[in-house]
Amino acid sequence: MSDPMRPRASLRTAVVWEVLKDALDRRVKATGRESLDVLDTGGGSGNFAVPVARLGHRVTVVDPSPNALFALERRAAEAGVADRVKGVQGDAHGLFDVVERGGYDAVLCHGVLEYVDNPAEGVRNVVDALRPEGVLSLLAAGLGGAVIARALAGHFKEARHALADPDGRWGEGDPVPHRFTAEQLTALVEGAGLRVGAVHGVRVFADLVPGVLVDTEPGALEALLKLEAAAAELASFHSVATQLHVLGETRGVDGG
Repeated sequence: MSDPMRPRASLRTAVVWEVLKDALDRRVKATGRESLDVLDTGGGSGNFAVPVARLGHRVTVVDPSPNALFALERRAAEAGVADRVKGVQGDAHGLFDVVERGGYDAVLCHGVLEYVDNPAEGVRNVVDALRPEGVLSLLAAGLGGAVIARALAGHFKEARHALADPDGRWGEGDPVPHRFTAEQLTALVEGAGLRVGAVHGVRVFADLVPGVLVDTEPGALEALLKLEAAAAELASFHSVATQLHVLGETRGVDGG
């Protein structure tokens, strides 16, 4: 499984990590370079940046929070990859004020698209950071998972509201500005000129299963991880996932 992730946290990250790691490995083979240039937009304290750096890649993290970047610096130092991780303050909207356009083999855009004013523009912006042959790892909030969560909490009117809302919001108090279906995310990626390499549902079951069961039942965590991995690739489960992951590839990248 995903060695960089803590066991409980791996329920939230394992599927994405496996897809991302495989994509980076394929880029290494295709380029003949052992070390890739990776951009992590909104990468915060380095949940993905540090593990990616541990694979030997150079990672630039762009995040608006000075506190997150400070935590990133400390985390990278503790992991022994401080020389391969650079944090810069900024956001997706003004991305090229702080990083190079067309300078990266891979771009991570995880948990960012929900908060930009114009998601289509946001995707186009991060795609512009890619080299002619590169990959985009896009992770965003799924509509179906939120609807199920509100319904299970007894908030049936909010669940129905989210279904009909163009941004997938359940009401004025909803802290997430945008949620997406798999079809919407793939359309955004294709609209930015990329080919969709893979779509995965993330946290299909993890947010529904009581934590006490996972933490106390012998073997439950590993079994749940395997269930998440198996369901992630099935389109029928994408509509109920808490998050959706889309791997986008430039037209020049061999999808195999």
